[in-house]
Amino acid sequence: MEPKSAAESIAVMTQMILPSDANPLNAAFGGRILEWIDVCGGIAAGRHCRHAVVTASMDDLHFHASIGVGWVVTLRARVLAAFRSSMEVGVRVTAENPLTGEHHLTTTALLTFVALAKDGSRATVPPLKLETDAERAAFEAAHARRRERLERKGTVAAWQRLLEP
Repeated sequence: MEPKSAAESIAVMTQMILPSDANPLNAAFGGRILEWIDVCGGIAAGRHCRHAVVTASMDDLHFHASIGVGWVVTLRARVLAAFRSSMEVGVRVTAENPLTGEHHLTTTALLTFVALAKDGSRATVPPLKLETDAERAAFEAAHARRRERLERKGTVAAWQRLLEP
């Protein structure tokens, strides 16, 4: 399978925070931002593998700043690493006050998506072509996070049982 560059996976979305997207403090609902992160990340993953993808996990989600009603939100996602059938995607969310032009980072997230074949089985994804030192560093960090996720799998099952009625 031919490697694909991270640039080929880049997805950019722009949204405006409307009153229906906001909480009683007139700031964006975190859940709405999560929804947009999932969509933007899924587009990037799908562009990389050209398969349907499903979200397997969301890691390292951080809300850095609130986003006001009427502000413009830009989400940017790209594949950071490709494994056998999964990909780690990084998403960065910034907000712009359209009246002042002020921009700031609001949210960052790392997601894992799994590629699916037409029959629903896992599909093999193309390797990631690493073209810059920054891409190589992101790739190595993604591999380290993957190892940690796989090691945590057993502890996740244990705490999930604690949530059962």
